[in-house]
This record gives sequence, structure tokens and C-alpha cells, in this order.
Amino acid sequence: MTKQSNKPDKILDGISSPHQLHRLNETQLQQLAEELRDRIIEVVSKRGGHLASNLGVTELTIALHYVFDFTRDKLLWDVGHQCYAHKIITGRGEKFENLRQPSGVSGFPSPQESQYDQFYTGHAGAAISTAAGLAWAQAAAKLKDKVVAVVGDASIVNGLSLEGLNNAAILQRQFLVILNDNSMAIDRTQGAMANLFDRIRLTKPYSDFKHSTQNLLQHLPLGDEISEALRHIKEGIRTTLHGEQLFEALGFEYFGPVDGHDVHELIRILKRLAGINRPVLLHVHTEKGRGCQYAVEDPCRFHSPSAYSIEEGKAVFAAKARPTWTQVFSDALVDQARKNEKIVAITAAMPDGTGLVNFRDEFRSRYIDVGIGESHGVALAGGLAKSGLRPIVAVYSTFMQRAFDQVFQEAALQKLPVLLCMDRAGLVGSDGAVHQGVMDISFLRPLPGIVLMAPADAPELSAAMDFALTLDCPAAIRYPRDEVPEDLPGECPPFELGKAREIRPGSDATILCYGVMVEPALKAVQILQEEDSLNVSVVNARFAKPLDVTCITRLINSGKPLLVCEDHSTIGGFGSAVMELAAGRGLDTSNVQLLGVPDRFIKQASRQEQLMEVGLDPTNMAATIKDMIARLAEQTSGKASS
Repeated sequence: MTKQSNKPDKILDGISSPHQLHRLNETQLQQLAEELRDRIIEVVSKRGGHLASNLGVTELTIALHYVFDFTRDKLLWDVGHQCYAHKIITGRGEKFENLRQPSGVSGFPSPQESQYDQFYTGHAGAAISTAAGLAWAQAAAKLKDKVVAVVGDASIVNGLSLEGLNNAAILQRQFLVILNDNSMAIDRTQGAMANLFDRIRLTKPYSDFKHSTQNLLQHLPLGDEISEALRHIKEGIRTTLHGEQLFEALGFEYFGPVDGHDVHELIRILKRLAGINRPVLLHVHTEKGRGCQYAVEDPCRFHSPSAYSIEEGKAVFAAKARPTWTQVFSDALVDQARKNEKIVAITAAMPDGTGLVNFRDEFRSRYIDVGIGESHGVALAGGLAKSGLRPIVAVYSTFMQRAFDQVFQEAALQKLPVLLCMDRAGLVGSDGAVHQGVMDISFLRPLPGIVLMAPADAPELSAAMDFALTLDCPAAIRYPRDEVPEDLPGECPPFELGKAREIRPGSDATILCYGVMVEPALKAVQILQEEDSLNVSVVNARFAKPLDVTCITRLINSGKPLLVCEDHSTIGGFGSAVMELAAGRGLDTSNVQLLGVPDRFIKQASRQEQLMEVGLDPTNMAATIKDMIARLAEQTSGKASS
């Protein structure tokens, strides 16, 4: 058949709005799903990003936008890392080429980008609660707009999701939760709920459900008549749950499971469920990595890969010049566990991202994956520590926020030796504002008795763990999403409580660094030495709590410029702790300047670009020191002349 010249080569080329989906027939909709997958693979291979999760929801995304009008209706993605197809068909296709770059779209929903995105989302569990809030507001305003929340099988077991389900069940209006069940979080989903979903899938094949629901939904009345109809079909639907009746017990009408890759069936079912004026949960089964063989075979590795190339059908990643902090932590943890059989490692659904895979493989009985439940993970650690074990919670800094109350109540208040190893601390690069780990010092530092540490290189990370495991109180170690720098000069001394380490002596000024800021500081003083013959010292604080009072007091009292640097918010962080110490001792801090992350959200870019944006790169550090020296000289000159 001859192709018409006025038609685009690909269906996707002609889609810039969800309203255009209605021009397509069933075959074309399925083809669009494949083209979306191809586009996502193409861009993620160049830019990095969340691959496998997005490939699994293309048909579901198309069906949702075909049935609902989300210029009026509300769509919320839990976590949001599966929104790529949604972004492409809602007018952001051109910017998608620069995914997670400053000039492109965020890797997560962003209301700043589009009216189709309701919330900035990057943490699991919130979608049902925020969707319920929207639904309550709609009801109060007597509006009939639809509300839909898409939640993964790993996210739905999060405590906040269950709180949301419990409360949303009393809504007396349309409210649709779609359970996207792909048996995976980042790694395979853990826990009793995952086992229940496995039983449901095995017990009730799609063909049976499609046959039974075809007749039910065809004759399903809409509006106020639905309650009577649902009473008649309730027992039939319940059998799908194999007697568990979990969601119906929570007050939701349950439908499923249905094939999440049959776009025609999804459209048919969604059209019917959209008319039910009470809370409904649709259980959709999808395949993580669908349409990409290497992502299907290793959905964990391709959950959020860095950029890669394809060689002979396989993904090939560029070799890194240096190991990452995650890899160094992984090796150090295994070494510690070999020496100490009381060590237990805990992750919240992220064994690969936090570096626990090697530990899991070698010490299976001492490894616990709590699923997406950071709060539970820390409380669990409290119970382990109370029993004499040495729990280590490996977690991203941005997710540590979710368990603050448990660190307070179940660790600090009890004075228990729970060790928090916080990866992705500081600026995280292309994941952007939703994942920046720039608040952990601020919220952990007020906890009485806690010890906060940050290593500057690989040997210091091992030394920090050695020291932390001798403590009888909670402690936290932070490190970034980055390659480790070259080892610092000289032998790494053991950590001593509240003792800083001088890395480089100098007489003109000092850069006081917390953790990974030592590397750019050393490069900055080299610039100052070569360009201006300035001799600047570098001190690694090592501790944000307790501080090295003697060292910091001496540096402030020297009267020489003191630049305090941290990869963290300047509000409540290490620099704030330094200034609080000075204020408490009545020290003159006119020679002190703080350098860190300012009071605003930092958008997606590479980590190095973000560090430059906030002035935490060697060039900006050197310029800041020069300005401080010049200002101090002017002040001294002015005092002398007066």
C-alpha cells in the first residue's frame, strides 16, 4: 500500500496531545506503544534515566489518556519515575530528547512543565493521599472531574499508601487507584503483599478474568445505580482475590488482574470503571522492561541505568575511571561483616543502589529487605540493636527523610547503636530536586547523642565505619553519588570522636571542609598557589556532630579568612553548626564565610554542573577565598588608617 505523503513516517511523530489518540484505531494504538518504547530506549541510552519501569506502562499510559481528559481530570503517578510515555504524548516530545538535562524535561512529574502533571513526585507512597485530597476538594466544589492514581505493587505497601487507602475508602465519589503490578520495585518486591499478588496472578489467568468481566462490565450501570449492581457481582469479583479480600476489606471495589499490555482491553475496562461513583482499585499486571530484552532479563540493572551503547544487542557501559562511593561502601561493609557476625544490613527495596548486593550474596541470613518502608527499616533496626546486634541501614539521603521520626524515637531516644549509611548525600545530578540529599545534617543534627560523619576518600569511609561500629549510640555516615577521589596524601589516621584532620597546612587562609568537599578544596588551593602565590590550608572536619571545638575555635580566632564548605543546605548544616559554636563562645566571625547549597531547590543537571551552580567547584572556591583575603586586607587597612 502506498504511503500518503501528508502522513508522518511514525504515528508518534503526529502525537503532540492526548486528544489526538482518538484518531487512531486499535492496531495503531498498539503500534504507538511500541514507538514510545523505542523512543524511550533511544533517549535513555544516551541520557541515562529510568528505563525498565517506563517500558512497562506504555499501553497503560495510552489507555488512561484515551479514556480520561487530564486537562480536567487528575492523574497522579506514584514515585513518578514511570512517566516518560506520559510526558511524550502530553506535548513534551521534543524536549524529551534532553531528558534530565537543564534544557530538557525532568525525569519525574513536574507541574512547572505541564498542566498534565499535578505534583512534583519522586518518593513512593504519596499518590493515593494527594489524589484523595484532590477528590475531596472536587466533591466540596461539586465537580465531577475524575481522579486517578497509578501506584506500583512495591509502592502500595508503603505505610503512607495504606494510610491513604484506609482514608480514601470513605469517599462517596469516583476515585480510581490503578495497581501497576510488575513484581518489582527496583529489585524484586519483598514481603507478604508481593506473595499475595503472586497468588492472584497464578490463580486467576487473564483469559478467565476477561471472560468474566466482559459480561459484567458490559451491563454495568453508571452513576447512583452502581451500588446495587456491585452487590450482585461482589461475590464473583471476590474470588479473584482467592479469599484474601484485602482491598475490599479496605473499602475498595477490586477488579483484576488484567493484562497491562492489551491496550484495547484496558480502554474498555477503564471506560466502565470511570463511571463508578465510589473508590475502585484496578489491578493491572505489566512486565518491567517490556519490549527490551536486556531490560527484561535484568530489570534491576536497567531500573535507572546511566548512559550506555548497544553492541551486538547488548548494553555496554563506559568504564569508570574510579570506583564509586557505593562500590567502596559495599566492599567495606563486606569486610566488616566478615569480622563481626553481629552485623545485619537493611535496605528499603534498593540493594543494588545502596551497594548491598555483595553483602546479600555472602550473608543472606543477615540481610533484610523491608521493601519501600524506610520507617519500618529504621524501627526494625532499633529492635535488632536492642537485642545486641549491629544493624546498618543503607539508604539514600533523600529517603532518610522518610524515617526521621524512627531515628528520633527508636534509635536516638533509646541510645541504640543503629548505623545509617547514607548514599546520594548532597547534590545528586540528573534526578534533580526530588532526589537531592541536602537536608540530612539539618534534621539529624538536633538529635541528642547522635554522631554525624562524612569521609573525604575511600580509606576514610572504611575508617569511619570502623569507628562507628565501636559506638554505643546512633551514628550516620554520608557520601555522594559520585566516583571516589584519589586518596588523600599521607596515611589515613583512625577516626577519633569529634576530631578534625588537617590535610594541608597554610598561612593565608583556611578552607574547612565537611567530607567530599576536601577534593575540590585541594584543587582550589592549588589554583591559588599557582596563580596568586597564596598559601591556603585545608582541614577535613570529619564530624558535623560533635564538632572539633578546639580546632574550629583556633581557626576562627586566627583572624585569617575561614571558608566553611559543605555539599548540603547552608540552613541547619555543618556551617550552621560552626556558627552556633562561635556564637556560644562569643567569637568574632567576621572572617568566616559559609559555602553550600542555597535556600532553593536545585534542578536537574549533572552533579558537576550543580556544584558549579552553587559555587562548590575549585574555581569558585578559589575566587571566594581571594575575595575574602582582599576584603580582610581592606578592612585591616581601613582600621590602620583611621
